[in-house]
Amino acid sequence: MYRLDRTAFKAQTAVEASKSHAEYYRTLTWQERLQIANYLNSIAYNFPEDNPPRMDKTKFSVRAMNK
Repeated sequence: MYRLDRTAFKAQTAVEASKSHAEYYRTLTWQERLQIANYLNSIAYNFPEDNPPRMDKTKFSVRAMNK
């Protein structure tokens, strides 16, 4: 579980913050970045991280393309 460290703070502009975050995420492996993305999606859409909702496949249809 991730926790916010409220003691760590650095005053900086939005551009500086963007650059420092980008540099940090470049040091991570693609698997670590994928885990972070999964965690953030679970927070944003309010589902358990280890049990994401299934896609509702009734909303999509498949058609053959006309040749």
